[in-house]
Amino acid sequence: MINILKQLRLDYRIKVGYGAAFLLLLISYLLTWYANQELISQSKLVMHSNTTITHMEDLASYVKDGETNVRGYLITKDEDYLPAYYKSRNDVNNTFYLLENDTKDYTSQQILLYTAKNLIDRKYDGLESNIRRIKYDNVKLDDSTWRTNVQGKILMDSIRKVIGHMKTREQELFSARNNELHAGYVSMNIIIVTSLILAFLFAIFGFITYIRENKARKTADKKVTEYQDELRSRIEELGIANKELMQMRHAEKFAATGRIARTIAHEVRNPLTNIDLAVSQLKTDINNLDENSTMLFDMINRNSKRINQLITELLNTTRFLDLNFENASVNDLLDSALDLAKDRIELNHVHIQKNYSDDLKYIAVDQSRIKIAFLNIIVNAIEAMEPDKGILQLITRSENNKCIVEIHDNGIGMDTIAISKLFEPYFTTKTKGNGLGLANTQNIILNHKGTITVESIPGKGSIFIIKFDFAPDI
Repeated sequence: MINILKQLRLDYRIKVGYGAAFLLLLISYLLTWYANQELISQSKLVMHSNTTITHMEDLASYVKDGETNVRGYLITKDEDYLPAYYKSRNDVNNTFYLLENDTKDYTSQQILLYTAKNLIDRKYDGLESNIRRIKYDNVKLDDSTWRTNVQGKILMDSIRKVIGHMKTREQELFSARNNELHAGYVSMNIIIVTSLILAFLFAIFGFITYIRENKARKTADKKVTEYQDELRSRIEELGIANKELMQMRHAEKFAATGRIARTIAHEVRNPLTNIDLAVSQLKTDINNLDENSTMLFDMINRNSKRINQLITELLNTTRFLDLNFENASVNDLLDSALDLAKDRIELNHVHIQKNYSDDLKYIAVDQSRIKIAFLNIIVNAIEAMEPDKGILQLITRSENNKCIVEIHDNGIGMDTIAISKLFEPYFTTKTKGNGLGLANTQNIILNHKGTITVESIPGKGSIFIIKFDFAPDI
């Protein structure tokens, strides 16, 4: 539980580190976006101020151009000066409308603009008066004309003064905007740089925490893998030990069964001998046996022989055999057993699959008895499979310097209870079996110092696994 809590805290720290870094980067991006918007807005205002100042300067310049052209006309009487004069007046009107739109949000500037417009109109009225007097009244320059020019000069000075005030206010507004823009830009830069530094630090913190904990996790995973491998190895060893224990138990059971069988044979055969002698004596002593008595004596003799035969078969399945060892190929022995079961195989239309290893060494066995052992297993497999659907697979291979024989069938299979009693004498799942075939098979294999085990799944089939030692190299 403590380890789980520690792991949760470590994961929380990693998430906090990366989460904080992401949040700060997001804030930095938003601030950058906001600063850009402010910069664009302030830039527009600065550009507006520059444009307004330019229009003010143009206004004064157009009035000056008009005055200059009228003066030239008054002196030379040359009407070529008049188009430029009229153009200047149109330019003044157009520029006034531009300035009126530029200063619509500033009342003080509008007041000055209208004051300048009034002075400009008076200025142009005076200039127009001088033009008419020269052009239409054919009046020569006189004192009144010069007085008008002097008044025009005074008006021009007033116009310049008013426009100068407007420019001064606009320049002050421009400076204020520019300072505000600069201050905001500096502040935003400080915030952005600070957030980036903090994000970088948090990212480093998360990365270092991740690296450290990932290293610890890898170490823990490695230990877990090692423990799993060790556990798997122990399980395999336990499985091998369990198989060896099962084989020992089979051997002990086989030996115990042999002792019991020999005891039973001794204890049963003596009374059977006495019974046979008594029946023989009775048949001799009784003259003229009727048919019913003869039938009864024959029944006693047949059952006595049957009991004696069963005892003999039991002894044969549990006694140590006298074997004639020869080196032989296990593949050839299996083929010989298949030949012995050929009729059954063809009758049930069993499909044979062979997967023999070609590089197996010989095994030292009594060939006739091993064939019997293989034949018993093959016959049992054939009888366990459904006709026309049976598949009998025979496999030979080498493993751990042992000769392995596997006989597979796809029959009805067996449960664990049947497997545990499979090699016991007189145990059978067949309706007509005597239960001694596999007991005899086990006896033959054990006498060859081999082992036999069974794996089975009900409804899927069974596998008989037989192991022999290879014959020693000569």
